[in-house]
Amino acid sequence: MVGGRAGPVALGLAVDRLLGEPPAQLRPVAAFGRAMSRLEGVLWADRRSAGCGYVAIGVGGALLCGALAQRVLGRRSALSVAVALCSAARALAAEAATVEQALLDGDLEAARRALPALVGRDVAGLDEHGVARAVIESLAENLSDAVVGTVWWALVAGAPGALGHRAANTLDAMVGHRCPRYRRFGWGAARLDDAVGWVPARLSALLVGVAKPSRAGAVWRVWHGEATAHPSPNAGVAEGAFAAALGVSLGGPTSYGGREDPRPVLGDGGPPGPPDVRRALDLFARAVTVLQLGVAGLWLGSRVLLRRRRPTGRSGVGR
Repeated sequence: MVGGRAGPVALGLAVDRLLGEPPAQLRPVAAFGRAMSRLEGVLWADRRSAGCGYVAIGVGGALLCGALAQRVLGRRSALSVAVALCSAARALAAEAATVEQALLDGDLEAARRALPALVGRDVAGLDEHGVARAVIESLAENLSDAVVGTVWWALVAGAPGALGHRAANTLDAMVGHRCPRYRRFGWGAARLDDAVGWVPARLSALLVGVAKPSRAGAVWRVWHGEATAHPSPNAGVAEGAFAAALGVSLGGPTSYGGREDPRPVLGDGGPPGPPDVRRALDLFARAVTVLQLGVAGLWLGSRVLLRRRRPTGRSGVGR
C-alpha cells in the first residue's frame, strides 16, 4: 500500500517544486488558517479541553476534506494534489531567498520586513546574524514540518494523512505558544504536533546527513547530543542537523511577543551570516531532492515486486 502511494507522492512533490503554491487568495492552507482564526474567537477559553475541541474540529475537518477529495478525484489524483498543496518547498525557498538578497544588498530593514513570512519571532532587534539564523532555522524546521512531514503522512495515510498533518502543524503555529493566552488552550495543538512530527524530524536529519555526507558524523552527534536539550523534541533535531551540516551555530535565546524563550545553542561553529543563507538553501534543495529520489525509488521497487508476484503462466482444464 505504501509503495503504491509513492508514485502520486513523488508527482506531487515534483509539481510543488516546479510550480510552487497558488496565489495567496487561493491557497487552501491560508484559507484554513483564516477559518480557524475565526473559530478561535468563538471557542477560546482558558482550558485545555476547549483547545483540544478546537484542534479536533480543525484536524477532523482536514481529514474529512481529504476523504472527500479521494471520492471526487480518485485516490491517486487526490494524493498528488494534497502533497503539492501541502509541501510548499518552492515557496519556502523563495521566501528565504528574498531575505537573503536583502542581506546581501546590505538592507537590514528590508530583510527584517521580509522575515515574518518565515518566522513568528520578534524581528525588530535582529542584526544580520540574527536574521540569517532565523532564516536557516526556518528552513530546517519547515523541511521537517512542511516537506518531510507531508510526504511521511501521505505515504502512511494518503490524502487525508497529508491534509491532517498539515492542519495539525498549522494549528501548532497558530496557538501552540507558551504565552498566557495559549498556555492551556494551545496545549492540545502543541502535543499533537509533537506526536505527528516525531518521525519526520528524524527522517529530516537523516536526509541532511545524506545530502551532506562529509558532515554526516557531525549531524549524528548534534542530533543525539545537543538537540536533546531543546524544548521541542522535533525542532531541535531539525535545527541541529542543519547547524552541524553547515558548520555554524543555531539556537540561543529567541524573543516571541516581547518574551524571551531560552533555547540551547546547537552546533560548534560561529553565528551564521548572509553567505550561510545560500548554503542553507542549497542544503535544503539537496535534502528535498534526496527525498524525491527516495520516494521515486520506493515506487519503482514496489512496481518490481508487484510484477514478480503476478502469475506468469496460465492454468486451465485440459482439452
